[in-house]
Amino acid sequence: MELNVALIAHDKMKDQMVNFCYAYQHILRNYGLYTTGTTGKRIEEGTALSVHKLASGPLGGDQQIGAMIVTEDIDLVIFLRDPLTPQPHETDIQALIRFLFQAFPPFFEVCQPRLTCQLFWLNR
Repeated sequence: MELNVALIAHDKMKDQMVNFCYAYQHILRNYGLYTTGTTGKRIEEGTALSVHKLASGPLGGDQQIGAMIVTEDIDLVIFLRDPLTPQPHETDIQALIRFLFQAFPPFFEVCQPRLTCQLFWLNR
């Protein structure tokens, strides 16, 4: 069974996500990768990885990932958030985060002044 990983990054975190994917592409290439639109485009441009691009976050991409989690099509979520910059689709982001925290407490979390990295292992 192939594991599916959702990769989500706010605008100011996209470079860090690309760098992460570049550094670990030898591992990530073994998984199904799902991203919101712009993040996926940036990952494909900066790495040799192929990703399934959903809609951009403000156009419903976060909601699409949330739906895939509910239907058990996503096994792991890596979310690089910028908690200090308001997002145009903040309500969608908060809904996804609330759901993840209630259903699957973070397996790993790093908080720095301009970065929150959350890793949710969706073991069922």
